[in-house]
Amino acid sequence: MEKKIYFVGAGGIGMANLVRYYLRHGAAVAGYDRSPSALTRHLEDEGAVLTFTADEAEIPAGFRDPAETLVVYTPAVPDSNPILSYFRRGGFEVIKRAALLGRITRHTDAICVAGSHGKTTTSSMIANILRDSSQGCTAFLGGILRNTDSNLVLDETSRLSVVEADEYDRSFHHLTPMIAVVTSTDPDHLDIYGDEEHYLEAFTKFTSLIRPGGTLIMHTGLKMRPDTQPGVRVVTYSGGAEGDWHAEDIAFGEGKVTFTLVSPEGVRLEGVSPGVPVEINIDNAVAAAAAAITAGATPEEVKRGLATFKGAKRRFEVWLDGSETASRTVLIDDYAHSPGEVRASITSVRKLYPGRELTVIFQPHLYTRTRDFADEFAQALSQADRVIMPEIYPARELPIEGISTETILRNVKSKEKSYCERKDLLNLIKNSNFEILMTLGAADIDRDLPAIAAALREKDAPATPGASADNL
Repeated sequence: MEKKIYFVGAGGIGMANLVRYYLRHGAAVAGYDRSPSALTRHLEDEGAVLTFTADEAEIPAGFRDPAETLVVYTPAVPDSNPILSYFRRGGFEVIKRAALLGRITRHTDAICVAGSHGKTTTSSMIANILRDSSQGCTAFLGGILRNTDSNLVLDETSRLSVVEADEYDRSFHHLTPMIAVVTSTDPDHLDIYGDEEHYLEAFTKFTSLIRPGGTLIMHTGLKMRPDTQPGVRVVTYSGGAEGDWHAEDIAFGEGKVTFTLVSPEGVRLEGVSPGVPVEINIDNAVAAAAAAITAGATPEEVKRGLATFKGAKRRFEVWLDGSETASRTVLIDDYAHSPGEVRASITSVRKLYPGRELTVIFQPHLYTRTRDFADEFAQALSQADRVIMPEIYPARELPIEGISTETILRNVKSKEKSYCERKDLLNLIKNSNFEILMTLGAADIDRDLPAIAAALREKDAPATPGASADNL
C-alpha cells in the first residue's frame, strides 16, 4: 500500500473515491484541483491537503521526494499543467487514475462495469446489494451513492471490489475483472477512438482482460464481439424477455416498477422492485442482480438491495416530486449525456407521468460530442414538449468552428424550443410555468439545482391570505 500519494485532479468524481480509499488506509494524501467544490471540501475534512492554484510552489514539502510519493492524474488535466509538469521533470512515478484502480483490481475479485451508458447506476446497484449482503464489498463509483452519501464503499474484510470501468482514453484496459458487465456500446468519445469500429475494438479488448474462471455479463444485441480467455463464462441479459438473465411480468403503477427476475437456470425471483422506478433501471437491475448473484449474494439479498437502492446522485434524481405544498412542479435531474441516455430518460418520464407537459433543459457536453451526434441528440430531445438549451460546456476541449448549441437545436422538433445562456437560466425559470422540468447532461448544471428548486418552491407557493396584488 502506497504511503504518500499526490492526486492531480483530486476533485473529480472518479478521483475522489481513490483519495478517500487511501486516506482510510492511512496514506498521506495531497492534491490539486482547478476549483473548490462541495466534494473537495469533504475530502479536506477527511484529511486531504488540497490546493486550487496550478503552481508547483503549492506542493507540500512532504510530497517532494520522488522516492516516497506516487503521483496520480486524470486525463482531464492537460499536460501543460505546471504541477503535473513538475512531477514529470522530477522523476516521480506518474500514473493515470485508471492504472491505480488496475492495481486494486489485481489484488481483489473485481466486478467491473463498462458501457457507454448505464455503468454508474449498475455499479451503484451492485454496490448497494453487496454492501448489505453476506459478501460485502469495496466499491469505487462514478457517482455519489445516495444510500451512503459517498462514492466509496469500504469493507476491510471482503474480497470483492466493484469498479466503474471508464472507456474514456481506454482507461478500462488497466483493469483485471473477475466479473465484467458490459451495459452498452453506443459510440462515444470519438475524439479518442475516431470511429465506431475502434470504439467497439476497445470493448473487445476489455473482455479479454477477464481472468480465467471469471464471467462476462453482456447486454443482448451489442455489436461488440467478446474475446474472452479460456474458462470465462459468457452470459447475456436484458430488461425484456431476451437474454440468459432477463425480466418478465413487468408492471408500472403507483410510482413503482416491479418484475420477475429469471436466471439462466430458469429460477424465478418474483416481486423485484428497483428503488428508483424508471424503465431503464429494469435493464440495470437485471445486470446488477446477475453480477451480485454470480459473486455470491443470495436472491433475497439481491431483492432487498435493489428495493432499498436510492440511486446515484445525478442519475434520475428527483428534487421535487410535485407533492409538496410549496411546489406542484416535478423537478428531475439526470446525467444523461448521450443520445440513447437522453431518449431513455425522457421515455421514463413519459411513462411515470403520462399526459403531463415536459420541459427539458439540456446543456451539451463537449464540442466533439455535439459535432458527432447532433442529429441523434435532436431526435431524442424532440420527445419533450419544450426544450431549452444553454451554451456548450467545453470541459477539456477548445471550441470547434461552426459547432454550437444551435447545431443541435435547429433540428429539434418539439412544440417549443429556445436558446438561453446559462447565466440567464434561473431568471427564465422564475418567469415560466412548468408541470415537469428536467435538467439533462454531463455539464455542471447540477450546481444550480438548489437555486432552481428554491425558485420553483417560491413561485408555486400559495399567496399569503389577505395580501393585495400590489404587495405581491
